[in-house]
Amino acid sequence: MNEITTEPLAIFDSDEAKWTAVLARDAAADDAFVYAVRTTGVYCRPTCPSRRPRRENAEFHADASAAERAGYRPCQRCRPQEQPLAQRHAQSVARACRLIETSEDLPSLDEMAQAAGLSRFHFHRVFTSVTGLTPKAYAVACRADRARQALTERETVTEAIYDAGFNSSGRFYSGANKMLGMTPQRYRSGGEGLEIRFALGECSLGSILVAAGDKGICAISLGNDPEALLQEFQDRFVNANLVPGGKDFDAWVARVVGFVEAPGLGLALPLDIRGTAFQQRVWQALTEIPVGNTISYKELAERIGSPQSVRAVARACAANTIALAIPCHRVVRSDGGLSGYRWGVERKRALIEREASTEVALTAQEPT
Repeated sequence: MNEITTEPLAIFDSDEAKWTAVLARDAAADDAFVYAVRTTGVYCRPTCPSRRPRRENAEFHADASAAERAGYRPCQRCRPQEQPLAQRHAQSVARACRLIETSEDLPSLDEMAQAAGLSRFHFHRVFTSVTGLTPKAYAVACRADRARQALTERETVTEAIYDAGFNSSGRFYSGANKMLGMTPQRYRSGGEGLEIRFALGECSLGSILVAAGDKGICAISLGNDPEALLQEFQDRFVNANLVPGGKDFDAWVARVVGFVEAPGLGLALPLDIRGTAFQQRVWQALTEIPVGNTISYKELAERIGSPQSVRAVARACAANTIALAIPCHRVVRSDGGLSGYRWGVERKRALIEREASTEVALTAQEPT
């Protein structure tokens, strides 16, 4: 089950709640109401950068149409009669993304900015804020996706390289291992020749699969059926050489199982992380959340410096294939509620509760 976040809408059910939102310039209020200023005859969005009026001079309306029917005119700074700025930015970035995705060659920054309808400098800042990636990094990720698809469809690696938009084989090969997690030839053959050690075990949360390549742990999965876990993993590397782990590998599995039962033990393991630059930023931030703590998707987006990328952060959490060691279970909705979890919401709940109990126990043991 993929991880999906549904942030609850803020409720502005009284004039005082609305006024508080206006003072805070709360972006969540922009779709809920507008406020008007009696002394100027102007109405604004709650996030308008203009100076705040005195409370007695402010009144609230459901939307721009209601404010104009009451005789107010729109503010020239925040343009409340138009779509919210965040929505306009999202549409501009979407146009640039379509250009990147459909172009054979990487478009220039000027071409992308023109497609977005923004100046090149403003475009770069807006694109990074909305997606969490620079335009170049997004383009690189798109080419990586094309390369993965082309490697499975074309007769030769060379054909795949140029179909994916790379101008030279040298540039492709220089970043291939980081992009694919293996050589292009090996990826094209479904991981043929790649040796992956694995082991299946049982813990109080059900069955568990741990797998590792030569760089470290590449998968930790949880489920109800060990055979289903193994089949899912085999489908990812159809031609890889899957080898049962030996005694040294059993020690890694024991540490994973031990962490499930006693989170206070911690889980420091070498990891073989494969993902886009943005995903790796999110996953790195997840590993920095202490045991016993949770944060919201919004807070996680802010931690990686991309506050507008809440949905992208949620998708990165959903793409994580290394349970526990990359603890995406510690991310919750803004109201504290649990959203989806790749390995089941009830397991997510159990992990959070166990870690919280561990944190309480550790705190109680600290000297006063």
